[in-house]
Parts: sequence; C-alpha cells; structure tokens
Amino acid sequence: MTGYGKAVVVFGDKKITAEIKSLNSKALDLSTRIAPLYREKEMEIRGLIAKTLERGKVDFSLWTEKEEGTTSTPISGAIANSYRNQITRLSELYGIPQPNDWWSLLVRMPDVLNHNEAQAELSDEEWTIVRGAVEESIRQLMDFRRQEGEALQQKFEEKLDNIGALLRSIEPYETSRVERIRQRIIENLESFAGINYDKNRLEQEMIYYIEKLDINEEKQRLANHLDYFRKTMEEGHGQGKKLGFIAQEMGREINTTGSKSNEAEMQNIVVRMKDELEQIKEQVLNVM
Repeated sequence: MTGYGKAVVVFGDKKITAEIKSLNSKALDLSTRIAPLYREKEMEIRGLIAKTLERGKVDFSLWTEKEEGTTSTPISGAIANSYRNQITRLSELYGIPQPNDWWSLLVRMPDVLNHNEAQAELSDEEWTIVRGAVEESIRQLMDFRRQEGEALQQKFEEKLDNIGALLRSIEPYETSRVERIRQRIIENLESFAGINYDKNRLEQEMIYYIEKLDINEEKQRLANHLDYFRKTMEEGHGQGKKLGFIAQEMGREINTTGSKSNEAEMQNIVVRMKDELEQIKEQVLNVM
C-alpha cells in the first residue's frame, strides 16, 4: 500500500502542485491539505482518492505558488486607504497621535496583501486543469504501488520456495527418527534387569506413540497452503487480507510440526521455516 505521486501544472501566473503519499493501514485513512481557493472541491477530491486507493494511510496536499518572473503579491490600495481613513478619524476623535510610518503599519493590516487571492473565485477552466493534476498524482501513486507489488511478488515467491525446500529436507530425518525412538525405548527397558514385559503390548504402545509424532498431515497441509498462497497472488487486486490469513495457517502447521519434532535437526529446520514465514508476514501488510 505504500506509494507516492506528484503532478505540477501551470495556470496563468500560478504553479499548482498536487502531491499524494500512502502508507499501510487496514482501512482508508485520508487527510488533506488544500489551498483555500480549491477547498470547495474537497469532497470531490476525496471521492477521486477513495474510489482508486481503497486502503492505506493517505496524505494529500494541493497548493499553489507564483511562477518566477511574474508580478509580486498584489496590494489592495482600496483596503489600505480605508484603514488609513479609519485610523485618522480615531486619532482625531481620541487625541491619539497619528503614526509616523504609515507604510509599515498598513502592509501589516489584514487583507491588504493577498486580497485578490483571498477573494478570487475558482473558474471551471482552472478546476479542469487542477482536477487533471489531482488525477495524475493518483495515477503516479498507483504506478508506484504496482511496481512495489511486482517486487513483493518476487519476494514472496522466493520465500515460498525456501519454505518448500526446507519442508522437503525434513523427510530424511523423519524416516530415521522412528527407528531411533523404537531402539531407545527397547534399550531403556532392557536396562532394567529381571523385568518381564509383553512385547505385543509394547509394539502397540510404540505404534501409538509414533503416530502421535507423525507430521505427514502437517506437511501436506503446509504444502497446500504454499500452493494456495501462489494462486491467490495471481488473482490480482485486493487479496492482501486473504494472503495474511493464509500466512497465519502456514504458521499454524509449522508450529505443530515443531512441537512434534523431537529431533534437533528437524527443530532447526522448523526455526528456519519460521524465519522465512515471518518475512512473508511482514511484507504481506504492504499488499492491498
């Protein structure tokens, strides 16, 4: 869900910039900073963003700057003259000396500077250009997201392959550990001299014990989850939450395999699988 987009357009003597950034979030969390002239279009801008982005913590900014070489900030002579007349009348009424530096005083009064900007109305022509900039910034952000998504898919494929390879590497230890368990139990029993035991019952108990440690079902389910994760990635847009659920199920099977692994080599492999899965879980938060 991370992304960035920026578009700059020119209208008259103004340079207009639309900028948008997004980070991970479970829902759409949108904040906007919009120049006063365009605030009447805020709901329309929010609609454009929400329709396209769907999820993410999104910051959108729209501001204007004067083009270099254009006329400087306009000064309203009418408002400045009005302030001077009012101050003069108050000075005469209350016997207060008039200021020596009228210029420094008047340019600090409200609305003397930027008055034309504050009173300007947004024309249809200008809004058409500004809306195009907003849409372009959103398109750039989406392009950024798609590039990030392609890189993430390659990363996921790599991690899935690693987990699959580790899963297959467990098999040799699985076969040998059954015989080692059997031999260990028999040797322990034989160490108690003079104790008779029912060999048939012992065999039944060992079969039951070994079945409790069997991980074939966990291996099969984990393999299925790996395939399902890949298929879900190919389904396209809006699969982030689903991929997160699949990753949780993968973790469940890996944890169960670890709890049944009474061999150091198998447990080491399980730890490595957990490490690969954690990297998937961290990155799946970036997926829509």
